[in-house]
Amino acid sequence: MPALCRDCLYMFDAGSRCPECGRPRVIEHPELFDLSIAHMDCDAFYASVEKRDNPDLRDKPVIIGGGRRGVVSTACYIARIKGVRSAMPMFQALKLCPDAVVVKGRMSAYAEVSRQTRAFMDDLTPVVEPLSLDEAFMDLGGTARLHGKPPAVMLAHLVRRMEQELGISGSIGLSHNKFLAKVASDLDKPRGFSIIGKAETADFLHDKPVRLIWGVGNAAQTALDKAGVRTFSDLLRWEKADLVARFGSMGERLWHLARGEDRRRVSAHAPVKSISNETTFGEDTADIEILDGHIWRLAENVADRAKAKDKAGRVVTLKLKRANHRILTRQSQLTDPTQIADRIYRTARALFDHVGDEGPYRLVGVGISHLSEADAADTGGDLLDPQAKQRAGAERASDEIRARFGSDAIIKGRALR
Repeated sequence: MPALCRDCLYMFDAGSRCPECGRPRVIEHPELFDLSIAHMDCDAFYASVEKRDNPDLRDKPVIIGGGRRGVVSTACYIARIKGVRSAMPMFQALKLCPDAVVVKGRMSAYAEVSRQTRAFMDDLTPVVEPLSLDEAFMDLGGTARLHGKPPAVMLAHLVRRMEQELGISGSIGLSHNKFLAKVASDLDKPRGFSIIGKAETADFLHDKPVRLIWGVGNAAQTALDKAGVRTFSDLLRWEKADLVARFGSMGERLWHLARGEDRRRVSAHAPVKSISNETTFGEDTADIEILDGHIWRLAENVADRAKAKDKAGRVVTLKLKRANHRILTRQSQLTDPTQIADRIYRTARALFDHVGDEGPYRLVGVGISHLSEADAADTGGDLLDPQAKQRAGAERASDEIRARFGSDAIIKGRALR
């Protein structure tokens, strides 16, 4: 059976240890050197960058997020063992892991590491489809002749290079389509390399929960539960027409995915259509002060991501989910695109003021869409808010100070709510 040492990249026949370097980090699979669709996902990305830049944090549980009334953005694996999860309220996370070190995120630092990682992926193949700062699909079909090695070897080289040159780790999923590659990348984190081959697809999926499907959240899961669909084997009992009649366009997608079929191509030119961030509360809340603090932090995160991507949005969206799971979405179109947190926040807060008394809420989200390049951002001013230009200038100055002296150099009071 084909085998590969992930440490020295030596290719050999099956064995528990590498015959070249003697190490046990060996991966073997019948289709190891035949598959070419991959998904790379950085391991606890934000926390990994913080530990790299501050060695004192290396063996400590680290949580990236805001104050006690904030939420967890991400957590390192030490904190995850204690039960800490993304989007968890900070007070709850600190109850589970009281010795955690809480660090406010540094989006500019993460964006720089993301750019470096993307450059490494571009060295492997021109067909890279980023999903976020820390994950991407790659199609390495046809690259074996260029590199003189199969895709699996080059993917192992990629994550080894990330560790050696950038000080962060990543997990690889390798398969014959995007759906299965993404599933595979999450099977053995951190520092994983998992494969789902064509021959084993049906057996692999048979008893797996449909929640493995990317995009099946709580609402979709509830609808599937009502239809008696909890596993992929449950889906296989449905005719395609019946799934479409019950679930609409998602029904046809479910029918194909139940059979391990995904015809989507990895696209290097898929445009970013929106930038958003949302958080789910541990307990429903109607407290205006708490909700206002969340809206500000979400606007700040969206602005940071927009700046990292050199994008600006003309439409601001506010998303709210009530206690009964009903979702409210409100939008406002600006006179010119923005990437300024203050402007995103004020627009989202104005939208909230129209519906805020319809709570309590279990989720709030903020986003921008109708994106354009950042050079057209925030140029028009606002006749109804003559101080807006000054605040935008102050925000950009604050960004520069944080870049030089750290993310805690300047903190707005509302961020502590």
